[in-house]
Amino acid sequence: MSNGIKIGLLVVIAAALGILTWRMIRNDHNDISSRPVIPATGSTTETTDGGFKKVKNTAVGEASNNRAKTSIIFDNSEHDFGNLKQGDNAEYSFRFTNTGKEPLIIEDAKGSCGCTVPSYPKEPIAPGANAEIKVKFSSANKSGPQKKTVTITANTEPITSTLTIMANVEVPAGNKSSSPKAAH
Repeated sequence: MSNGIKIGLLVVIAAALGILTWRMIRNDHNDISSRPVIPATGSTTETTDGGFKKVKNTAVGEASNNRAKTSIIFDNSEHDFGNLKQGDNAEYSFRFTNTGKEPLIIEDAKGSCGCTVPSYPKEPIAPGANAEIKVKFSSANKSGPQKKTVTITANTEPITSTLTIMANVEVPAGNKSSSPKAAH
């Protein structure tokens, strides 16, 4: 066997051992039998014989459909930022309460466009507890009236809730280089 083939085989064996070692280490860190787990967005968990949790990809909403249902009430589901100057960033926190009898698990929150970015609690919300969903809005390259939505997917009935933000984006006088983009 030539030296080139021997070196190639050694590289392949070393890579395979590295991958196996990495997977074993990763699985040791994923042994979550002693702590609660909330699956990542778009995934569900199953218990394997070894007590480990494995994650498989699913469509957004499937995990929420399979969980015990609860209910959610927002203090308000709409917010108007009023007049903003083009380029301003605005932020608002939508406060809500888990009004059901099961822990509330938010699976996903998506803005209707890239200018609307929500952040939400990743931990379960206990029955009767309050929490917030923070929504950031960027008015860059926008002008005029804007109306954007955030769709929340959770173990509620129905599984989606919608939050709405509005603003009137004013373009500074003399700024003719900006292309007006109205709400969609």
